Amino acid sequence: MKKIKHTVYFLCLFSFLFSLTNCKGDGKSEKTKENVTTRESEIDFLTKEDYGTTPEGEKVEQYTLTNKAGMEVKIITYGGRITSLKVPDKNGEFENVILGFDSISQYTSDNPYFGALIGRYGNRIAGGKFSLDGEEYQLPQNDGQNSLHGGDKGFDKVVWTAEVPADSTSLVLTYKSKDGEMGYPGNLDVQVTYTLNEDNSLDVDYEAETDKKTVVNLTQHSYFNLTGDFDNTILDHEVVINADRFLPVDETLIPTGEIRDVEGTPFDFTEAKIVGKEIEAENEQLKLGLGYDHCWVLDDQSEDMHFAASAYDPESGRFMEVSTTEPGIQFYTGNFLDGTLPQQGGDGTYAKRSGFCLETQHYPDSPNQEKFPAVVLNPGEQYSSKTTFKFSVK
Repeated sequence: MKKIKHTVYFLCLFSFLFSLTNCKGDGKSEKTKENVTTRESEIDFLTKEDYGTTPEGEKVEQYTLTNKAGMEVKIITYGGRITSLKVPDKNGEFENVILGFDSISQYTSDNPYFGALIGRYGNRIAGGKFSLDGEEYQLPQNDGQNSLHGGDKGFDKVVWTAEVPADSTSLVLTYKSKDGEMGYPGNLDVQVTYTLNEDNSLDVDYEAETDKKTVVNLTQHSYFNLTGDFDNTILDHEVVINADRFLPVDETLIPTGEIRDVEGTPFDFTEAKIVGKEIEAENEQLKLGLGYDHCWVLDDQSEDMHFAASAYDPESGRFMEVSTTEPGIQFYTGNFLDGTLPQQGGDGTYAKRSGFCLETQHYPDSPNQEKFPAVVLNPGEQYSSKTTFKFSVK
């Protein structure tokens, strides 16, 4: 796995001496904010600040990455979660387009994976079981009879270690998942790098290594609403998914094993279509998912970067393109949001379909489906995956 360069010693020494000369001496604790690295302009930087502690007493930090154009992304070390993503609309107004909360206590409470890194296995595994070389592994059954997003305490609920490479606007998060954690075999060393680029794109690079044969499927679970107003639903967004096929599911949302053509169905997003156009159609699959909550089989099955999906809000003009090395993408339309969770920075709540997810990944239940692309990682191999979210206006 790649080694990370630490911020140079003299910057750290200067920061320390500066803090000594500015102590207030009143015994009051203040929220710490530190400029970690600065590049060519005053607004092209990465800062960090304290974000509180988990119920177990673990310290959580929030990092803010900003590029020269003014795009800003905030990430906390708890779950590697994106808490805010500010991008411009067609009038140059910057607004947050990610569903999130205002405090660590809200993130550590039960919530629908807002902004989180997901692992060891994104999506569902049937019965919470899979076998490797004849040995069966039992996972937590935290979604009815199935295991969802890594179990009761997946990667979304752990504190990651953050490091900042010198002279960059990247944030590197690492986590060691121990052998047997949530029932998964092998000590898994995971590294996820968030990079904010000058073209208003955000790269998410995943790497992992194991010392024992295991399964891995990592993804990012941000909920988007390109209007920037969370009182709005996402039903008027226009979505394209670069896939002629999708995976039908059973009543527990596990793929049946069939790979079905989207042509002539509400699952056809091969051309731009308003999300709400057919979401309430009389369709068995839509009823099972209470809307869209399915995995699409991308037309490009290579491991090179390829276009996966896009979303466009006509009112704000914001346009998001998703590219990936993954073979599939889960499109989820916030069907289980129920108006009980508070909006970030506002007085409202997140209602049904106030956000959507485009989760690049391997297919659900792949460890139990031989016809699906493999998700097995062996010792000596490196898991590598990349997804890019690029923002523009039109």
